[in-house]
Amino acid sequence: MKRQMMDILVCPECKGQLVITVISEAQGDIITGSLSCGTCEIDFPIANSVPNFMNASDKRN
Repeated sequence: MKRQMMDILVCPECKGQLVITVISEAQGDIITGSLSCGTCEIDFPIANSVPNFMNASDKRN
């Protein structure tokens, strides 16, 4: 995932701002990490450079 994607990505539940946590990065691409919505308290994993927003409702704490 490119860091520039943060300019357009929003939480699929509330359309709020997401905060990124990077675990590994290579050549400007985020390989693993997570995107978090503080409003919904949902974390979306990033694996193999792809953020996973599937089943957002099921991820509520």
